Amino acid sequence: MKYLLLIHAESADASSDCTPEDWMVYDMQVKDAGIFVSGESLADLTSGTSVKVDHDGTRTVTTDGPYPETRELVGGFYVIDVPDLDVALDWAARCPGSQGGGRIVVSPIADWD
Repeated sequence: MKYLLLIHAESADASSDCTPEDWMVYDMQVKDAGIFVSGESLADLTSGTSVKVDHDGTRTVTTDGPYPETRELVGGFYVIDVPDLDVALDWAARCPGSQGGGRIVVSPIADWD
């Protein structure tokens, strides 16, 4: 089953305890385990635009920044293919983004086949 590991940070510098080497090691572990489907790090955690369309679809509102109502930022994601939620949670706990005030949201990906 595929799971999304969505990496959250409290602020743009919250993951300063994690080094680039920590991320490279984790990337290699996920790939070596044969569970890597896809993943990306965002180029700039503080830029982005939120788009919201009203209920009748007539008005679109854009707001600078990904989440203006909170200080938490999305830093990137992994999609992994593992047997079950317990294994996905284990990999999320290993992720450098889960440390130092960070958080990983684990969600199953729908299989429409």
